[in-house]
Amino acid sequence: MQKLASQPFPRLVGDIGGTNIRFAVITAAGSAPAQIRSFACASFPGPEAAIRHYLASEGLARPPVAAFGIATPLTGDAVRMTNHPWAFSIEALRQALGFAQLVFINDFTALALALPQLKGTELEQIGGGTPRPGAPLALLGAGTGLGVSGLIPCGAGWQPLAGEGGHVSLAAGNAREAAIIAVLAGRFGHVSAERALSGPGIAALHDAIRQLDGAPSCPLDSREISARALASSCPYCSEALAVFCALLGSVAGDLALTLGARGGVHVGGGIVPALGAYFAHSGFRARFEAKGRFSAYLAGVPTYVIRAPYAALSGAGEALDRAP
Repeated sequence: MQKLASQPFPRLVGDIGGTNIRFAVITAAGSAPAQIRSFACASFPGPEAAIRHYLASEGLARPPVAAFGIATPLTGDAVRMTNHPWAFSIEALRQALGFAQLVFINDFTALALALPQLKGTELEQIGGGTPRPGAPLALLGAGTGLGVSGLIPCGAGWQPLAGEGGHVSLAAGNAREAAIIAVLAGRFGHVSAERALSGPGIAALHDAIRQLDGAPSCPLDSREISARALASSCPYCSEALAVFCALLGSVAGDLALTLGARGGVHVGGGIVPALGAYFAHSGFRARFEAKGRFSAYLAGVPTYVIRAPYAALSGAGEALDRAP
């Protein structure tokens, strides 16, 4: 398959997470994604069935080209998702659906591509100063997993990063967190940032806190834990959410230092935006800045919550123009 000389419209774009798959069409250059729909990945045996269902449900003819962000590392034609059982060949999928061009990139790489276009109410600043023009941008976000990416200045544009920073080792910020991480290590062996900073991670934090306090087991999912924490109706849930926000701040600060992200650190994913005002008053920002001799450096770096729920779809569309 050869890259088309000029990518045509309309374009099918998608964002495939560990839980949901989102679709849209982009009808012209500069147009926002339209006819956005979301479906549970578990409702389909694979992406082909999901794509066919979306096109049929929206009454759409198959667009000539498509691009998807997907929550897994991409190292070639064979795709196997990290937090969902789908596995497939990109080229086989292209042929089965008849696309002239089909592009897959990491889902947080797609979201990173959309960052320069976000403005106004699409971003909520949580601390820090003014972003430095032309400086790197950092991105992380918790959902079914923990996505990490960023944008590095490159000539007159940006180069997105495709990494797996969610799987770095998680470090404690105090003795209580060290004890929690020790419980997680007994369960998982290696404790990555994603083990705590994700939907399943919040549940794991809650389980570990109850175990440390000698409380009986009470299996809850992340949504119920967050709801009880926001209602202040369960001390174990409240601590789990507080620890989640603090640890996320530590990881975000590490990312800012690694990338030199003085253009800002952006927090996406499904969990943090749903916390509302709680997140701004959590330990996130204090822990973001708590880096010893570099605390003053980080104090000037702005952090933002992404309030544009479908930004990754625009980034997936841009990926078509960047495809080799």
